Amino acid sequence: MTAYEPTDTVPGDAYDAVVLAGGGARRLGGADKPGLRVGGRALLDRVLTACAGARSTVVVADPRCTPRPVRWAREDPPGAGPVAALDAGLRHTTADTVLVLSADLPFLEAATVRRLLTALRTGGTEGALLTDADGRDQPLVAAYRAPALRRELTALMEEHGGLTGLPLRRLTAALDLARVPDPVASFDCDTWDDLAIARARIREHEHVLDEWISAVKDELGIDLDVDTGILLDLARDAAHGVARPAAPLTTFLVGYAAAQGKGGPEAVAEAARKAVALALRWADEDTPQAKPDAPSDAPGPDAAG
Repeated sequence: MTAYEPTDTVPGDAYDAVVLAGGGARRLGGADKPGLRVGGRALLDRVLTACAGARSTVVVADPRCTPRPVRWAREDPPGAGPVAALDAGLRHTTADTVLVLSADLPFLEAATVRRLLTALRTGGTEGALLTDADGRDQPLVAAYRAPALRRELTALMEEHGGLTGLPLRRLTAALDLARVPDPVASFDCDTWDDLAIARARIREHEHVLDEWISAVKDELGIDLDVDTGILLDLARDAAHGVARPAAPLTTFLVGYAAAQGKGGPEAVAEAARKAVALALRWADEDTPQAKPDAPSDAPGPDAAG
């Protein structure tokens, strides 16, 4: 087994994603765990956002509404366990690299996915998985080489005559794995206490703004990374230099102007820069030291001819 701490992703390689979302949630009293909300978003939706870069995504569960199109699959029989569910999802993938995720990961992000893919593609192993705060393997937050998964699934099928009820460790024990420590992204919601911890954490001061922005972008179907610091500075300058209600109105107008120009983050930044300059000019006029505008060089209407 290999220990590996990746730094950045290796671009260009496509991957598919398989999300297991059909478990019984026994420790939650049979609740619809993928539909439970953290920060206003269903756990499943949060996971699907994190793996939005997948070429195709298969969710192993009964179909439901999701923020982006996915393919649905089901293990046979339903409830046959994670190995059977993984096999059912894998049958609908074609990429050589497969991201395998559970549907109860409230803190999974695209950056975590990139780290896993990097560990797999540069480490020469058959899989790369996260380890939790106690150093335990989390095989449902992992990237695998699909041929290796298919090889071991076939071996288990031949050995046991089926996959029902088999634990995931029977599958992963035969794989050469890289391990990526991440106590936050590996956190899953198995109990009501876990759910309460997740909901509390995203409301902590250092997390709440990023969480809120991500939730709004998901809700509005926006896929745009912008420098929130620029917008916050703009809101501050508009509120202090003009009037408090000017802050939200100005940031809205900046976003509208960028959208009209079909621009990306750069267009937002440029529009914000212009609005900040205007707000500062506005504020300057209200100071005792303010000087009148310099006279124009052009002759006035009463100038001698």
